[in-house]
Amino acid sequence: MFISERIKLVYFLKEVMVETKTSDQEFLEYLIKALVDHPEDVKVDRRVDEMGVLLSLKVNPEDMGQIIGKAGSTARAIRSLVRIIGLKNHARVNLKIEEPEGGRVAARPRREEQSGTDLEDLKL
Repeated sequence: MFISERIKLVYFLKEVMVETKTSDQEFLEYLIKALVDHPEDVKVDRRVDEMGVLLSLKVNPEDMGQIIGKAGSTARAIRSLVRIIGLKNHARVNLKIEEPEGGRVAARPRREEQSGTDLEDLKL
């Protein structure tokens, strides 16, 4: 494919995918806001290139666990739903879940760490 044909194709895809904005971006916003505790912090950015549509999701750091789910099961399900919406509109849609700026929220101490201090206090 020549460069000029590729550029025309990219512009055509952008026009088509801009029309489908309401279906994929708004669907993702609706779905995520229903899952999280801080719906006002949900932000979805949409980018279109020759590879398809990229939806970037940003949520409150406290809500990351709800979005990812146990072993990533919720994130996989959300990605599947977004891809189905894309297929319906003849577009390749991918989801990127962006990690919060501060990194991960501090996790609770593990049981092994807690039990180690209890054993030292015991006297036999």
